[in-house]
Amino acid sequence: MLPADTPVLLALLIVSAVTSGFVALRYFASSGLFAWITQRVRPGLYDGKERQIGREIRWSLIAAFIYGTPAGMVFWAWNHLGWTQLYTDFSAYPLWYLPASVLICLFAQDTWFYWSHRAMHHPKLFRVMHAVHHDSRPPTSWTAMSFHPIESLTGALLIPVLVFVVPIHIAMLGVVLTVATVMGVTNHMGWEMFPRALVHSPLGNWMITASHHEKHHERYGCNFGLYFRFWDRLCGTDRGLSKRMVEQSGYGEKGVRI
Repeated sequence: MLPADTPVLLALLIVSAVTSGFVALRYFASSGLFAWITQRVRPGLYDGKERQIGREIRWSLIAAFIYGTPAGMVFWAWNHLGWTQLYTDFSAYPLWYLPASVLICLFAQDTWFYWSHRAMHHPKLFRVMHAVHHDSRPPTSWTAMSFHPIESLTGALLIPVLVFVVPIHIAMLGVVLTVATVMGVTNHMGWEMFPRALVHSPLGNWMITASHHEKHHERYGCNFGLYFRFWDRLCGTDRGLSKRMVEQSGYGEKGVRI
């Protein structure tokens, strides 16, 4: 806790720096963990990609600062001014609202991501904002936060805005951030970690895993979603799963052995 007489601008600077540090640590912990798993499950998959991974880490550290700054400011405003819809009392809302608030935030994230991501594939915006992310060919577990600063800004503002609109328990916000971190990394790591029974199930047909997002990195103009295939299916931009990853699994797109 900062002293009560800390100047506001200094306090905001400090909390933003601390939060950015946590975002960077979260990045290294999650991407590092799945890189380690990849080395053991798919040995050699990242061989020869040292320069690419180094570039991904550098961009990701810049992104960590951009994501951490507004998050730190909002946290300070909640803690010191009572702003936002964050709450800590589990009895403040019905228990059923706890998972509901998570789904609301995930769907809002997914909607914002789909449309902003699709817009960034316009040729003029792509060169300025999104080419950095697609420089990772193919992506690795270190790619998830490898963004140009302008693209980072479009993603960094959503959660801070949402907590002013959507009541959410601080623990459920932690769930949202955990899902965002894990899905962001696992969808980029170049192999499918989820079991075939899930990927090729009715549920799998509506959620995004590495097999689905890899197709986006192969073809660019499709599979724009973040968590769910809802917007891709509704807007006709769903092109199914990556052929390479499907063949790698030994199963066809419908889950039939090939």
